[in-house]
Amino acid sequence: MVQPVSDDQLATEGMQLRNQGRVLLIACGALAREILAVMKTNDWQHMDLQCLPAIYHNTPDKITPTVKNYIETYRDDYSQIFVVYADCGTGGHLQNLCDEMGVSMISGPHCYSFFEGNAAFEAREELTCFYLTDFLVRQFDAFFWRPMGLDKHPQLRDAYFGNYTTLVYQAQLKDAALDAKAQDCARRMGLAYEYRFTGYGDLTPALAALSKGS
Repeated sequence: MVQPVSDDQLATEGMQLRNQGRVLLIACGALAREILAVMKTNDWQHMDLQCLPAIYHNTPDKITPTVKNYIETYRDDYSQIFVVYADCGTGGHLQNLCDEMGVSMISGPHCYSFFEGNAAFEAREELTCFYLTDFLVRQFDAFFWRPMGLDKHPQLRDAYFGNYTTLVYQAQLKDAALDAKAQDCARRMGLAYEYRFTGYGDLTPALAALSKGS
């Protein structure tokens, strides 16, 4: 379906999959592998995928204008466009854009919520947890450790993470190596560790509903 793509490419360039589908998914590069897995499992060949660079996770002000550009560029080529971003730090601007342009998006404040299931995540009311997904475990140094300067100044750890108590690894796949790496991330951050296998959470039913409506 798609040529192999590296995490580094997903982080800095994003990706696109064009199979002349009827539905375009505009998504975060950090979700690319999970979206492709759900599409493959369900044989949803009517969906194309356009991913923004995952590193926009660190600069959410770039998300809304880039999504707008993709909607404007491709809306005449598809019967439906669906945005596979939650709010993701855009302060409601992404939802406002989608409402204005008549485009639907996945529900939730961030991917940590919809991977767990929005209702379950909200019920936990966790205020002192730092969350990682499969992608963010693999990219921990590139997304957090180095940008925060902790590779050179580890003494800053408490300044960044002092208000957290637990690192929660929300695993999409059962992978012992990723579990071990996530535990090491928690150790480096000085946090307790909790493993939760979430699978794809609300992502699968969101895309399934979209498929039925396409």
